[in-house]
Amino acid sequence: MSLEELINQHYNKLNDNDFYILKYILNHKHTCYLLGINDLAKECSVSRSSILRLSQKLGFSGYSEFRVYLKWEDQPEEGESLSFEKLLDDIEANLKFLKTKDMTEMCRLIDEAERIFVYGSGTAQTTCARELQRMFVSRHRYLILIQDKIEFDTMLDDFKGNDLFIIISLSGETPELIPQARILSAKGIPFISITNLKNNVLAQTTPYNLYATSKPVTLSDKTEIVAFAPFFLVGEALFRAYVDYKEDEKNNID
Repeated sequence: MSLEELINQHYNKLNDNDFYILKYILNHKHTCYLLGINDLAKECSVSRSSILRLSQKLGFSGYSEFRVYLKWEDQPEEGESLSFEKLLDDIEANLKFLKTKDMTEMCRLIDEAERIFVYGSGTAQTTCARELQRMFVSRHRYLILIQDKIEFDTMLDDFKGNDLFIIISLSGETPELIPQARILSAKGIPFISITNLKNNVLAQTTPYNLYATSKPVTLSDKTEIVAFAPFFLVGEALFRAYVDYKEDEKNNID
């Protein structure tokens, strides 16, 4: 299990101090396991006991075990050196997640919403949003694509409580996106987030979360690439779940 998944699993146990430490660890994943508990505490400007408590909250007996885990996670798995193989691993992880994810409530929101807006926070995310828009046309659900922040701000006063948003973001931490998400919450407008599988502000702002596992791959020339196929897969799964939701509804009426 990745560190991001561990954080999500134990999220309710963690406090602001824990997240502060984890932010340092996540930003120094390739080197932090080289630090002893005292050195890590110094780097994070926290006490030794804070590091110990965090380790235990994440399910480890102590920092030594957590440190071994961090070192293990930094090592490439056998047979995982190729970018294509990592893509297959991402897709497999997404399939496992989707098989256990109950989307019934999200489908109900889609079905009952007067208007559905879909918003991608970047070029690739917007392409995912357009594909989602295309798929739902066949079910007579016409998604309104918001192109950018300017469009969002212009339309802001017209958003109503019976609208629904679907927001697609790689990190869930895009600076201009967070205020928008909080405005939607303040207005009582529900939204579904589709983000990478990690703790992020966007996913924390709504109870309706879908995660796309997409780990970055660093090539020999230090170029980093991120797969967006998992985001398309999650979007397709949401659409298919809605199709099944409507079919079940029809069968129950019959």
